[in-house]
Amino acid sequence: MSVELNQPLPDFSASATGDQTVTPASLAGKKVVIYFYPKDNTPGCTTEGQDFRDNHAAFTEAGAVIYGVSRDSLRTHTNFKTKHEFPFELISDPDESFCRLFDVIKPKKLYGKEYEGIERSTFVFDEQGVLRHEWRKVKVPGHVADVLKAVQAL
Repeated sequence: MSVELNQPLPDFSASATGDQTVTPASLAGKKVVIYFYPKDNTPGCTTEGQDFRDNHAAFTEAGAVIYGVSRDSLRTHTNFKTKHEFPFELISDPDESFCRLFDVIKPKKLYGKEYEGIERSTFVFDEQGVLRHEWRKVKVPGHVADVLKAVQAL
């Protein structure tokens, strides 16, 4: 089962920084932004996280919570979050089960080597837990502004 546009979030349980367990029930009644990124402390992922951080007040004002997701450990996430002062939690998905629910694990190439990795993607859910917007193959510049506009329009 995977996440589909205009469908409710399937059941899941994911561990996040701040000693949180994220489930559909814990997100009920809130607009939710879930963004997937390849790896903590890499240039594009850091920039994307900083953009969400710098716009966090506007997302909060629009009634939204933000979660970043990668395969990194909770320890690595906590250090990344602290270092860059992210005011939102990061979900750790080392077994890729949450990533696969969103179908963001894709074949990638780096220096001619093929491997499976996270395709930078963002998903926005309304207060009823229904997926209303998705962006795949995200390019970081300007992306957070697009997500914020979509959240504000909900």
